[in-house]
Amino acid sequence: MKKHLGVLCCILSVLSLTIISWKPADVIAPKAEKPAAAVELLQKYVENIYESAHLEESGLAFNVFKKAFTGFINLKKTALLPQSSSVITVIDFSKSSREKRMWIVDIVNKSLVLNTWVAHGERSGSDIPKRFSDRVDSRESSLGFYLTDNIYFGDHGRSLKLDGLDEGFNANARKRSIVLHAAPYVCQEVIDQHGRLGRSFGCPAVSPDVIDEVIETIKDKNVIFINGDSERYHSKYLDENLAAHYIANSDSSFTASM
Repeated sequence: MKKHLGVLCCILSVLSLTIISWKPADVIAPKAEKPAAAVELLQKYVENIYESAHLEESGLAFNVFKKAFTGFINLKKTALLPQSSSVITVIDFSKSSREKRMWIVDIVNKSLVLNTWVAHGERSGSDIPKRFSDRVDSRESSLGFYLTDNIYFGDHGRSLKLDGLDEGFNANARKRSIVLHAAPYVCQEVIDQHGRLGRSFGCPAVSPDVIDEVIETIKDKNVIFINGDSERYHSKYLDENLAAHYIANSDSSFTASM
């Protein structure tokens, strides 16, 4: 009898420990909510900068800016983009060349530094580019994320070297001599005469009137994002979950600057 009572006590002890230690699944692990909260935080950062800099009024689409900002944040996680970098250049080739489709945005101060014209490659299309290529001698524009590098003097005067970061889309920028330079065909007079800007050999060309301001603002490892109408384009830097996770886990000094 004593033996049976001992076994029964052991069973009851195990059951009581199991009951005490058990908790509903929704109490133990609310982990599924964390990624959604982080993405929501990313959305709030984008909205805050977009509204503070009055980017909608300037013609920059929210979804295009969000792509650029997402890439900017993801590049912050790499050794490619210095932590001190605070500006993003956005070029939207889904717009007409008659529109000022290039924006330089100060992320820290949440302000629009410059909104200006920019030309695309001559074989990408007439007014709105429809074809994009990373092939040498294609004379087409290339989509994706770039980092600016050093200044040099070439056929177009003072220019800025670019490094393409998206393999298969713009990684041949150096081989193709894709740089940011000035061109006389980027101005209102050419638009008035031809109904569009002139076109380059694939480089993002700007007006001689703003070239110095552009170069001084974005030189030495800053992000340029070139958007366009292309279902083919994709980039690892457009991963919103990674960007959201970085923001959610950044120290207070980073989030305060944003």
